[in-house]
This record gives sequence, structure tokens and C-alpha cells, in this order.
Amino acid sequence: MASAPTPTPAASSGMSNNVAGLLCYLPVGGIGLIISIVFLFIEPYKNTRFVRFHALQSIFLHVAAIVIFIGLFIVGGILGLITHGLGFLLTGILAPLVGFGLFVLVIICMVKAYGNQEFKVPVVGDFASKQAGA
Repeated sequence: MASAPTPTPAASSGMSNNVAGLLCYLPVGGIGLIISIVFLFIEPYKNTRFVRFHALQSIFLHVAAIVIFIGLFIVGGILGLITHGLGFLLTGILAPLVGFGLFVLVIICMVKAYGNQEFKVPVVGDFASKQAGA
């Protein structure tokens, strides 16, 4: 049984890379988005591929979530006008389900990052991996 590699602390910092990766996904009020942007610009994290990958994936995931919710509400609004309110009801049901699904995905990403794994979210993860470099 292979054990997970031991976390390596970033140079001149008390925080290990796996904790930095985990912090990128904090789902509380967009804090993870802010932390991800900060990690892309500060030493030593901007030079660590693992942290860059998780920071970029978190940013792209936040953007994708915003686009999904805007699209959901636009489609719901149009359907609501066409169907005299049924679209609004549909949006009221789908939005919390999509939000819960995204929350579960973020928790999975946090657990994987803490375990020193590069879990790739479909589409977003591949793009983040390319941007983080080899």
C-alpha cells in the first residue's frame, strides 16, 4: 500500500504546498478566489507548479460557476416569460441543486489538494494544467 508523499514546505514559508493548494478552494464568500490570485503573484508559490495549478483551477472554476449561474438565470427568465412563471420555478429548483453540486466539487478539490494530488475538474482542470506549465 503506497502512502501519499509527505508535503513539502514552500521555501521560506511555514505553509506547505498542499495547504496552499487547499486554501485556493475556500468556498466562503469568494475568499478562495482572492487567495488563488494572491498565490499567483507571491513568492514562493508563483514558482511552484502544484500551487499554480490549484490556484488557476480555482479561478477558472469560479469563472465557470459565475457563467453557469448567469446562463441559468437568463434561460430561466426567458422561460418564465414564455411559460408565465414556470421558468422561474424551474430556476428556483435548479439553482440550489447546481450550487450544491459545485460545493461538493469544491470539497473534493480541497481534499485532493490536501492529499498532494492534482485532481482535474473536466475542461477547467485541463486548461489550468496547460496554464500552470510542465
